[in-house]
Amino acid sequence: MEGGRCLSDFVEVYDGPFQTSPLLGKFCSGSLRTYTSSSNLLTVRFYSNSRHTYRGFQADYHFTPADQKTYYMHVVVSRHYLQQQGYMAWNLTLNDPFCKPNITSSYIVFNIPYTRCGTVREGNNNTITYSNVIRGSSSGTIITRNKNLHLHINCKMLQNTWAQIMYIAEDNFEVNETQYSRYDVNLTFYHSASFSRPVYDSPYYVDINQNLFLEAYLHSSDPNLVLFLDTCVASPTPHNVTTVTYDIIRNGCVRDSTYSTYYSPYKHIVRFKFNAFQFVHSSPLVYLQCELAVCRAYDYSSRCYQGCITRSKREASSGHESVTVVAGPIQLQETGAENENVPDFE
Repeated sequence: MEGGRCLSDFVEVYDGPFQTSPLLGKFCSGSLRTYTSSSNLLTVRFYSNSRHTYRGFQADYHFTPADQKTYYMHVVVSRHYLQQQGYMAWNLTLNDPFCKPNITSSYIVFNIPYTRCGTVREGNNNTITYSNVIRGSSSGTIITRNKNLHLHINCKMLQNTWAQIMYIAEDNFEVNETQYSRYDVNLTFYHSASFSRPVYDSPYYVDINQNLFLEAYLHSSDPNLVLFLDTCVASPTPHNVTTVTYDIIRNGCVRDSTYSTYYSPYKHIVRFKFNAFQFVHSSPLVYLQCELAVCRAYDYSSRCYQGCITRSKREASSGHESVTVVAGPIQLQETGAENENVPDFE
């Protein structure tokens, strides 16, 4: 790639899924840089013209697992940026002014809970949104000709979409930041109906017609959410659930005669069971792909309170967000194989 001021060929890295996302860096020949994204999405743009022909560019990427137990919106504001706009770090507040940020020499850091500090929760046909506002005033003591700062922070619970928008309103300096995410749901096998001992083996070796106990658990700090098992489909592969499948429950309607539910002590936990089976003329492995709906509690128009419905009715439903999780594989014990859980008798 051409060197110099990157006039011919160059690579640009953006912090998000679009070229309108914040630019992390632009580089060309001889550059060896490392960039870290603020989410699970990056955009890499390679620009080239017809002046020269070289080998192109090479890049390596690594990922760091997110902390699934972090239940807040994390916002970092540059103090240098605030000073340029005429604001002081000590004047920033949330909707609840008693929730204070962590102020360093370079940044102001807010960790905004979903259920406190004035955070507002709203729902519509597609999303559940958590929002708050970081407010700032001018450092003037008597008068000011600066607009008030409103930094709108939104978290919309969706599937792998990221966007941001910035605009200036007439009366206030408005910045609107939206982060899209998805709910974290675990689907776990348990050894018995007491749901006290989870199964850690993979694959999970079972006997034909054995009772299989599962628990779906929604990780969220919002206590006003409900989890509902909508669909659970079995297949011999974890990725293809269209060619060879077996419905255990579909659109809330039970399809397997051995399926039953268990009492759950919390709204964000679903417990159920069915009996083990195997696919004819196929792999001994069985994977489960389950779709669960996350709804606002006591929203009786949402999917979580409608039970078994037909496809046409489901398309008209609202007020929920769905997540899909895969569990497995389950593998049947081979005939004559030893089972460590069964004692030997003389």
